Amino acid sequence: MIETGRIVIAGAGLGALYAALELAPRPVLVISPETLGEGASSAWAQGGVAAAMANHDTPEAHAADTLQAGAGTVDAEVAAMVTRVARAHILDLTDLGTPFDRDPDGNYVMSREAAHSAARVVRVKGDQAGEKIMQTLISAVRAAPSVQVLENTQAVRLESEGSTVTGIWITRADAASAPVLIKCPGVLLAGGGSGGLYAHTTNPPRIRGQVIGFAARAGARIADPEFVQFHPTAIDIGEDPAPLATEALRGEGAVLINAHGERFMLAEHPDAELAPRDIVARAIFAETQSGRRPMLDTRDALGAEVLTRYPTVAETCARAGIDPVQDPIPVAVAAHYHMGGVEADLQGRSSLQNLWVCGEASSTGLHGANRLASNGLLEALVYARNAAHDIASLDPPANVDAIHPSFPPGGQDLDAAAVKNLRQAMTAHAGVRRTAHGLKQALAAIAQLEDEQAADENFTNMCATATLITAAALQREESRGGHFRDDFPTADPAQAHRTRITLDEAMAIRAKAVKELT
Repeated sequence: MIETGRIVIAGAGLGALYAALELAPRPVLVISPETLGEGASSAWAQGGVAAAMANHDTPEAHAADTLQAGAGTVDAEVAAMVTRVARAHILDLTDLGTPFDRDPDGNYVMSREAAHSAARVVRVKGDQAGEKIMQTLISAVRAAPSVQVLENTQAVRLESEGSTVTGIWITRADAASAPVLIKCPGVLLAGGGSGGLYAHTTNPPRIRGQVIGFAARAGARIADPEFVQFHPTAIDIGEDPAPLATEALRGEGAVLINAHGERFMLAEHPDAELAPRDIVARAIFAETQSGRRPMLDTRDALGAEVLTRYPTVAETCARAGIDPVQDPIPVAVAAHYHMGGVEADLQGRSSLQNLWVCGEASSTGLHGANRLASNGLLEALVYARNAAHDIASLDPPANVDAIHPSFPPGGQDLDAAAVKNLRQAMTAHAGVRRTAHGLKQALAAIAQLEDEQAADENFTNMCATATLITAAALQREESRGGHFRDDFPTADPAQAHRTRITLDEAMAIRAKAVKELT
């Protein structure tokens, strides 16, 4: 056991790094599963940060779009707060050195993305916002004397006394080891979402719900776990994770066609390609299931400019032998963002004392049933700052020396076959379209896999989150936002509320489902 006066931040994405800087000069320990910033979803974000920066736009309009996209379950107070402070965060990131795209007059160049009523997504080099923001924050964190970073380590369990978190257990992330306990005054969870629990995902390989899972195992209340957002336009070239074709392309006029050259979104929604993500995702999924090969056509809208204005997409296409100037880009649906997570209040506090959460690991009420495009990075920024300011009210630390944990032998490597089977079960039965029977089958598969891999705590954390997603989806007998039930295909006004669930409650639902199948 190691005792420290540092606040421990589990994760190394945008929220984690921004919070570490906000907490300075208070001593902080960042637990990074890889080299700082690598393997975080934030660095892969292409679109940018949503904020009302233009003279013709307002935070109120941004909040209204957020409420509309969220399909009836967005917390209006949260939406108003987040959109009100968005501009300040863009300016602060600019001051830190983030090279946002600017026009000759110095104004921010912004993209319009799905379900936004205006162009309000602040970007970098068209589709490199996440990478460039993260590079800026990584440099600042490495230069901050109050921040210690433990690289190639991962958190696997919380230590608590009753409902108070007193520490966190960590292991080596690059080799099997027994866990080491770090006793600390507070923990901020910022370790990402759950997209990697699905066989088709845009998330980095390590983002598989582990942080949500171990918080739930400690008793933290989870909110809205059934709401998983599937990105409509992952580039379908057989890679895992699937590379992304940013929504900004559709904002520039790119259209969705099938193998017959038909623009199938025209019949699905008045906004066609710029309809909310859940609608576009289900339409693309239907084309795929019908064998009509959906594709994103940038030829008329962008022509050769796609190669220079969207270099990440151009590089991916080149790698796959696709010329987007001449040919449409094949796309498929992939798990992208988890609206659910550890329930957090306006200050980022969880239901457990001395445990805060921000970013995709959290559920704040901002996203509702369907996240508005590019609100994800914004939420991480806002709640990282809110949580940091709340944490700063703790008593001053007594011991702030750097720590150097020695990991004893033990533990085990993840069973690749078990992980593959878990991901396939989630995709088949708890994915874009769901039914009661399929969800019960998923719960049974999760239970069996968890039992077979009981000694692996990392896998147990994944199974906890998979159970929460699937059990909550089974309980919600309607379709809303990212949650679609073939057996309940319409929204039920009586269920226009957020889900709040504990792991114990989800496990009881799982046990009942397994019994019903046998």
